[in-house]
Amino acid sequence: MGIDAHRTEFNVIFIKSPQEIEIMAQAGHIVAEVMKSLKDIIRAGATTKEIEQFADERIRALGGKSAFKGYRGYPASICTSVNEEVVHGIPSSRRLKEGDILGIDLGVYYDGFYGDAAYTFPVGTIEGETEKLLRVTEEALYCGIENAVEGSRVYDISHAIQKHVEQNGFSVVRTFVGHGIGRELHEEPQVPNYGAPGHGPRLRQGMTLAIEPMVNAGTFDVRVLEDGWTAVTQDGSRSAHFEHTVVVMPGKARILTNLN
Repeated sequence: MGIDAHRTEFNVIFIKSPQEIEIMAQAGHIVAEVMKSLKDIIRAGATTKEIEQFADERIRALGGKSAFKGYRGYPASICTSVNEEVVHGIPSSRRLKEGDILGIDLGVYYDGFYGDAAYTFPVGTIEGETEKLLRVTEEALYCGIENAVEGSRVYDISHAIQKHVEQNGFSVVRTFVGHGIGRELHEEPQVPNYGAPGHGPRLRQGMTLAIEPMVNAGTFDVRVLEDGWTAVTQDGSRSAHFEHTVVVMPGKARILTNLN
């Protein structure tokens, strides 16, 4: 779940012990297993509420608890964002249609720690610009993860994401950013998806981050609907969202929410 840019919740960055990281890996495993299971039920005619109910049951069956339900008053277990909805869409009776795209943001609380991931699913067949949007956004996530290594800086992640997105003709959302994660869903540091390299806190082994590019087919401007949660593109263009929880390591980050 993305956090509003510039909102500060902590003044320190928490380094996780190997034991804490293994607990987070268990939370991440639950996230990944639930996300993989959603592929079988996301189809034309399904409602986003039905998908949320399925996800909530799977989270609990695997020993976890939804990280989102009740968080700052959020009313559901997952976020379901359709087409022009960027993030934080609330599940409802809305039925998916062939050619839609559905962003699922899913967080789990397990044994005192959090895991968080997002994936944008095609509903049936998608082509052209929409297919490219999903592909480039997922690629941008991995560009960011490649830079989440000990000794780099936070904005090295940010720059890698922005560069890949803009080289492919899309725009990076500024209003919401990635974040640290651990005993709290949102910790320091914030991880923007844009910015100049070489800036921000130095990355240290044991830092745990939720890296999550949100990418619009049109401009980066967004607005929040009257429900106080659902963010949509200002110009009505489609948006995609991909996210992993990772641990900073020497040489290569460890992905805790890997779907493979």
